[in-house]
Amino acid sequence: MITASPSARLSSPAADWRELWRNAITDPAELLQAVGLGDRADLLPPDDAGFALRVPRGFVARMRRGDPRDPLLLQVLPQRAEHDRVAGFTLDAVGDLSAKAGHGVLHKYDGRALLIASGSCAVNCRYCFRRHFPYGEEIAAASHWREALERLRADSSIRELILSGGDPLSLATPKLEELTRSLAELPQVIRLRIHTRLPVVLPERVDEPLLTWLAGLPLQKVVVLHANHANELDASVDAACAALREAGATLLNQSVLLRGVNDDADALANLSERLFAAGVLPYYLHQLDRVQGTAHFEVDDGTALALTESLRARLPGYLVPRLVREVAGDPAKRPL
Repeated sequence: MITASPSARLSSPAADWRELWRNAITDPAELLQAVGLGDRADLLPPDDAGFALRVPRGFVARMRRGDPRDPLLLQVLPQRAEHDRVAGFTLDAVGDLSAKAGHGVLHKYDGRALLIASGSCAVNCRYCFRRHFPYGEEIAAASHWREALERLRADSSIRELILSGGDPLSLATPKLEELTRSLAELPQVIRLRIHTRLPVVLPERVDEPLLTWLAGLPLQKVVVLHANHANELDASVDAACAALREAGATLLNQSVLLRGVNDDADALANLSERLFAAGVLPYYLHQLDRVQGTAHFEVDDGTALALTESLRARLPGYLVPRLVREVAGDPAKRPL
């Protein structure tokens, strides 16, 4: 029995996350206006390259006004360079489609399976490795998870399930409860890992019903957040992280190395320190997945290695994320 609410450390009753989701900015011109760049229409491409803008207003409030190079703005604002076709940048850079093991199930690594729980995100990151993924055809939640669960039930080697997407926390909490009731029928599964950006970009999602569900899960719980820059974290994110920890989750963070955003030793060191202050352990620093439309974010391997060496010289080892690249067909993330 839960004797105290795991949301007790949330500072005040939060606005309904669903309303904040619906109120996100989806017009690039409105986004520029909101950050004091309303006169900079020249920054915008003729269209969004087939990947719509979406960003919660709370995340926009953390951006520096009047700065077209703000590291948070650059992650979400459509860029002209997204229309460039660059050799080596493809629609499915990490081999998701070839790893399909059932409807909405990806099985790349031994002992772990990934469920595409949702195709929705609160924020559309311009470097997203699944920006071309056919979510309409590959959602595990279809037919009440039936096909996905049958596939998992047939494989006794799977001990960890990863909820990904999109963002799995975009699902309503009753839908998450439905899934995990079914997971309880899989005796080989001991751990649930949730990959989510919502506690960072829309921390109001970490509400009482979500925390009650999470605290009641009979599985080991790992929540892997996604923040790329220290400016993404504020007091509301700190409170969400504290509540997730109180609900029994281990918190990790994975970042993507992005040109113009965090390709700087100071930025990366500040991010690690800020994450740890929020109770989150830096986990992975990913080299960019070479997805069509993202080449302008790429940082070369030599620079990436030099940055991680600089971090090792100035931070304790537990604050240095592992520099990795995902290569289709590899049995694990490839260290650099």
